[in-house]
Amino acid sequence: MNRRYTPGRILAWFALIAFLVLTIAPFYWMVRTALTPAGDIYSESGALFPSHPTMINFWRILGLVDAQTARDAGGSGAQINFLRYTLNSIVYCALIAGVQTFCCAMAGYAFARLRFPGRDLLFGVMVAALMVPPIFTLLPNFTLVKSLGAIDTFAGMVAPNLLMTPFAVFFLRQFFLSIPREVEEAATIDGAGRWGVFWRVIVPMSRGPLITIALTTSVWAWKDFLWPLLVGRGEQTRVLTVALGVFLQQSPNTQPDWTGLMAASTLSVLPVLALLIFLGKRLVQSLSFTGLK
Repeated sequence: MNRRYTPGRILAWFALIAFLVLTIAPFYWMVRTALTPAGDIYSESGALFPSHPTMINFWRILGLVDAQTARDAGGSGAQINFLRYTLNSIVYCALIAGVQTFCCAMAGYAFARLRFPGRDLLFGVMVAALMVPPIFTLLPNFTLVKSLGAIDTFAGMVAPNLLMTPFAVFFLRQFFLSIPREVEEAATIDGAGRWGVFWRVIVPMSRGPLITIALTTSVWAWKDFLWPLLVGRGEQTRVLTVALGVFLQQSPNTQPDWTGLMAASTLSVLPVLALLIFLGKRLVQSLSFTGLK
């Protein structure tokens, strides 16, 4: 048998294909339901493709048709200010991803290169925080934000996750340790201070890992639901994940507006998908832990 087609390799390919199908299937069914007319959603529930595909579900979610046309297309009458909630989600993700990545980079560099009393103990405590389930800090954070009067504000929404996460600090510290000290020493000889070394040398060399942290943080913040539900209750701060839940609950008819919900869910995936495609090459490069290109 050709070495390229050994039983182990064939089995691995089958496993990868099966995993890929299981991963893509929910997204495919979401798009398929979004393209299905509301009247056909139950009669064609087992079909792989809708017999009468339509974009009306997307148009009514985006508010491009009037209320009567939306009801005629099978809408439940529930409204969702999709563009407003998408903008809120973008602001929420951008604040958390940008500030957290920058602060975690500084903390990781400090743990990797600076020497100060209690450094190893403090780092150990931070790593131990990885074992604390986030649900344990939910109530204390909510009580603190409420006491500060920050309910229904973006400041209150981003406050618990704005500065750092233990995983990001640990991840970046391990990468900074792999950078040769000679590079920093050469910059120091050229007159760069500690901040200059970090900002002009370390950060450009660490673009891959930094993009990885920013990307994973953005994806996490984009799909976050419980904390924005508790804090961002108003129209001005409601993010898209919470808005989708409210849209489903507000359906005045006896059955939910599944086609509208799937259309909105499909549109909500597009920004993260575009970000992943745009930064995909850098993400793959960063996973190799070279970071020296």
